[in-house]
Amino acid sequence: MTLHGSSPDIVRSAVERGDALPGTNGFAGQVDDYLVRDVLGRYPLFVDDEGWAFDPADLDDPSSFPAGHIRTDDGVERWCTLPDPSLADPDEGVAAVRSALERSFATVDTEGLAVAFSGGVDSALVAAALDVPLYVAGFPDSHDVEAARSGSELLDKELTVIEVTHDDIERAVPEIVAATGRTNAMDVQIALALYLVGERVASDGFDRLAVGQGADELFGGYAKVAKAPDDPRTEADTVRGATREVIETLPDQLERDVLTLRAAGVEPVAPLLHDAVVEAALGLPGELLVDGDTRKVALREAAWRWLPEELATREKKAVQYGSLVSRELDRLARQAGFKRRMDDHVTKYVESLVE
Repeated sequence: MTLHGSSPDIVRSAVERGDALPGTNGFAGQVDDYLVRDVLGRYPLFVDDEGWAFDPADLDDPSSFPAGHIRTDDGVERWCTLPDPSLADPDEGVAAVRSALERSFATVDTEGLAVAFSGGVDSALVAAALDVPLYVAGFPDSHDVEAARSGSELLDKELTVIEVTHDDIERAVPEIVAATGRTNAMDVQIALALYLVGERVASDGFDRLAVGQGADELFGGYAKVAKAPDDPRTEADTVRGATREVIETLPDQLERDVLTLRAAGVEPVAPLLHDAVVEAALGLPGELLVDGDTRKVALREAAWRWLPEELATREKKAVQYGSLVSRELDRLARQAGFKRRMDDHVTKYVESLVE
């Protein structure tokens, strides 16, 4: 296969028009005589001096091909950027998000599909819209396991709980590093729960895993966005500007997540990253992203179409914390002699597992 995602005709048309959001779930690969990757980098693509590949392991010296770029015989250049649509008024903004979600969910083939379900609004929205089994991974006393159990009861959905152990972590870390080429603690912590869910889903006979990725970036889910312009982690002076900053980090994050899930044996499906949803999110004013202590305002209001109040308003923890994987990887690092007084001690422990 020379192209992942959309059809060659759709990609050709998008490139010719410079249309960053042509109504797809992303694309990457070769079309005719050029390489191309969509603006959010929803499919990984790698290059070296000699060629290109979807898997970095297939190249001698791989580097990520930049999202929103094209490579021809004349070199690499940007072919599109994220659009900057006019601001929607509050009622129209929520309606646009709801309509976009409906459009995205309608495109999802549920054959061979399961959902990674942490019990938060993002994964609950995907779980409620798709009639497929739910899976969660975490340590037995973790927030995510408890939230997934209560959430699945509210949705009346089947849930499989993968209770993570230290042995699981020690086994999975080298496999994640081999797949992603990353050893830094944060990337590995985020990838671990995804990998363990994907592995179990694959062993149960599914070949695709639906995830809630993208919601935090698109809809103002991060504390640093909510605190703009006072949070030094963003440069923007508005919530809307800070949201755009974090959206632009998606290509790097999605590369990690896609490679992790493929190594586990499943292909990811991300309904909240469909072009229609992205376009609707980009048009939201700041008050539909963050309102006081409430983040992802428009997404939550749109989610009433599918979710009971308790799930539509539920807060969540980042997967590495909600699953307790971060805490237990730190514990393993210290038990192995990598103490917290050492600089980046967990990363050093990860590196020791793959030496």
